[in-house]
This record gives sequence, C-alpha cells and structure tokens, in this order.
Amino acid sequence: MYVSEGKGKAQIKDLKPGMENVSIRVRVLELGRPKVIQTRAGTRTLSEALVGDETGRVKLTLWGRAIGKIEEGKVFEISGAWVTVFKGRVQLNAGSRTSIK
Repeated sequence: MYVSEGKGKAQIKDLKPGMENVSIRVRVLELGRPKVIQTRAGTRTLSEALVGDETGRVKLTLWGRAIGKIEEGKVFEISGAWVTVFKGRVQLNAGSRTSIK
C-alpha cells in the first residue's frame, strides 16, 4: 500500500489501486452533476469529474461533502485522496477527510 508522506505530489501516471493519502495537483477538465446511488453502505451522493495533469487524465469521484469543492477549468491541490478500480479503470476518490484547495 502506498501512502504519500510529503515526498512531493503524485502524478496521474503513478496512480495505482490501493494508494491512500494521495496528494496531487490537477486541472478539472469536465465536471458532472451530483447523483444518488445505492451502495452496500446505503444511499450515497457522488459527483464525477475528469481531471488531468501533464502525465495523463483520470476520473475523480467526489463523495458526500467533497461535492461542490471544485470548478471546471481550474487547478486544485487535493490531499488525502485514495485510489480504487471501478469497471477495470483506475480512479481517484475524494471524501469528507480530503482537503481540496
């Protein structure tokens, strides 16, 4: 398991499933509308965005209180994110403990 410990920011090309506490700087390329889904943990609200840096692009899923903290076209510093795989694709996740500036 990878944990970022202030050794600089991760890059999209380096994201691997299971990484936690990821710090990364990305530009929001597309931002979707919030939607409600059913999970094993119950009803959850999420919003998906396509974000990128100089090394690639990745889907960012914003959960709960992280929704509404980003804007399309702007650059953000994200800290405390985690990486999962959904439908065979790596994705970055941000939740209530994630810092977005």
